[in-house]
Amino acid sequence: MALLTGRTQIFSGDTSIVDTAQKHPLGTRAMDPDGNEYIYMQGVASCVAGDWVFFDENHVTTRTVANAQGRIAIAMAAIAATTSFGWFQVYGKNTIALVLSGFVDDGKIYLTSTAGSVDDSDVSGDFVVGAIGRSAVSGGVATVELNYPIVQDTAFD
Repeated sequence: MALLTGRTQIFSGDTSIVDTAQKHPLGTRAMDPDGNEYIYMQGVASCVAGDWVFFDENHVTTRTVANAQGRIAIAMAAIAATTSFGWFQVYGKNTIALVLSGFVDDGKIYLTSTAGSVDDSDVSGDFVVGAIGRSAVSGGVATVELNYPIVQDTAFD
């Protein structure tokens, strides 16, 4: 996993670590040497590495599902309980994003009814703005590029 750097802050340096006690203020942001950006947030039940999650203004996460809306990040580890904390990616290249079968390189990204996963099949109102596929699916994951993704549950032309 990526090593983190930041503005005069000290981190464990590993985005795959899951904390059972909160180690940083929720919403703390950090960047790795490649410019990828992460947010430290509370986990959610059943969250696995690569899950797509919504997060609110209090940095509480929920796994993505169709017809929902909000800011989106990708879990960097199995932060699988509300008593767990860890890093979620919001910007840059992510190589562990969960996608459905048939996902193609350079595909647009849409929410699905499968919690925590996305697809490239056009679903009205579920288009993820600020994310694009950068590889085809392989073993249920794909490389995606993130630019502070968000869904507003409205149709985009």
